[in-house]
Amino acid sequence: MLIEVDLHLHTTFSDGRLTPTKLVELCADRGLRVISISDHDSTEGLAEALEAAGRFPQLTVIPGIELSTDVPGSEIHVLGYFVDYESPVFQNTLTRFREGRQERARKMVEKLGDMGVNVSWERVQELSGGGAIGRPHVAQAMVEAGYIEFPRDAFDKYIGRNGPAYVERVKLTPADAVRVLADNGALPVMAHPTYSESKSGRDEAGSLTDTLQELKEAGLVGMEVYYGDYTPEQVDRLAGLAADFGLVPCGGSDYHASGNPDEPEPGTVGPPMETVEALKYRWKQSAAIS
Repeated sequence: MLIEVDLHLHTTFSDGRLTPTKLVELCADRGLRVISISDHDSTEGLAEALEAAGRFPQLTVIPGIELSTDVPGSEIHVLGYFVDYESPVFQNTLTRFREGRQERARKMVEKLGDMGVNVSWERVQELSGGGAIGRPHVAQAMVEAGYIEFPRDAFDKYIGRNGPAYVERVKLTPADAVRVLADNGALPVMAHPTYSESKSGRDEAGSLTDTLQELKEAGLVGMEVYYGDYTPEQVDRLAGLAADFGLVPCGGSDYHASGNPDEPEPGTVGPPMETVEALKYRWKQSAAIS
């Protein structure tokens, strides 16, 4: 299948390593026609991305975001598409989320230090480039300091959910995240619902059908199906679930330019163009209702 759509991409304004401009240029060079910048708890890179896309008439950028939420023993991420990123109410909410992420990362650095893994908090802040600080910045600092070879090793050995330096964050439930996005006028989509080999520490959401039912009632519009390194069997299973629940089958590479050797890149995985048309239709419907 020709890949023309990637609805899951990260920039330096969260835990990606390409600026919005560089990421847009890469996507245009790869022949993509529709992308979404979906940084963690941040929309600060969207204006730059939209401006950069103006140089590529064939490329459309959907303003997006990715919110992280907690469930017992795991976590669920919720993407939002067609975000009203200029909403003061929404930005105040995101500020609270980012402050929680920063405090969590700082405590992880402290725990690593107690273990003899000495990572500079100042360097973690520098790696974030002023954007939302997350565990990947801690992981990158550990790579630079020579404690691990690849960023994913940090999750496997130290800062994954069961790791010795893991710290819980401020609680946000998946249903709360869906409602936050719906109140903003955005379309909530469940991210990477099942296990991924290339994303260390990423487990399958427990009782996926129950979770989808709960989130659908809260306002969920779609779920990722064509994602990262999912196998054909995973894609088929998730496509069936999406159809059963009346959800738009979304997806993308979840590209961070992380430095991990097997990271899927833009242009290698994504949903068909019909997904974009379905999202646009749902967005216009929700705007008409509100």
